[in-house]
Amino acid sequence: MKNKKFGICYNPQIIRASEVMSILGMTLKNYGAEVLVMDIDNLSSNFDFVFVIGGDGTILKTARFYARSQTPIFGINLGRLGFLSQASEDLINEAVERIMHEDYAVQDRVMLKCDNSLALNDIVIKSSSTGRTSRFSLKIDNRPVCDYLADGIIIATPTGSTAYGLSAGGPVLAPSLNAFVIVPICPHTLTARPLVIPDSEKITVCTCENDKKYVISADGQEFCEAPSNIEIVKSDFCARLALLNNSDFYSILRDKLHWGESPAFCIS
Repeated sequence: MKNKKFGICYNPQIIRASEVMSILGMTLKNYGAEVLVMDIDNLSSNFDFVFVIGGDGTILKTARFYARSQTPIFGINLGRLGFLSQASEDLINEAVERIMHEDYAVQDRVMLKCDNSLALNDIVIKSSSTGRTSRFSLKIDNRPVCDYLADGIIIATPTGSTAYGLSAGGPVLAPSLNAFVIVPICPHTLTARPLVIPDSEKITVCTCENDKKYVISADGQEFCEAPSNIEIVKSDFCARLALLNNSDFYSILRDKLHWGESPAFCIS
């Protein structure tokens, strides 16, 4: 990794982010690396590799930005869950050593595209009126599938299947799957269930009530007013996540989501 240009992106709103950024920068410079520091609201391009300090929200925003230049990013978690991150602050030295010796893998993660917005986790469509149920019509590759009476619809990638989609009752998809999952939010019919489809198919959601306004969100961070017909497809760009070679999706499920653990019983 000699003669490579490294970026460090951090979220100054997160406690200890500035301190960890300084430690990471010094560690990289000890290897003779060229380093530029950026905050999350002032990202720039032309890096060979980018470290991201913060929580999953910081990583999502950074991933969307660097997908277009296909720059690998590596997350250092200072948030709560840190599902997308690869190291904690106490493992910075080990992580930098492995990366500088190219002892890591880069995994391409499929992204969604809706108009000009990219999403690594999900695209969510909701009425702008809080608490109101809406009717949505779903088409796949221009073929009618079903109508939903629900609070909204989530279209999630495999990466995003462990986020909002999981909370709304959707399945977990392994990141390597070429698929999307469509999850209605609080549907009013028992037959409305999540639907997993190939990521090569175009999703069209029609908002059926002209007297309502609808909002589209990308990764819960970018918001725009929705047209009456919303088309969502696989993006031409992928997020490139740098992973340490011992990373394993199923161990992350166990360690960070406590997957399959028996509930603790309290006897009074």
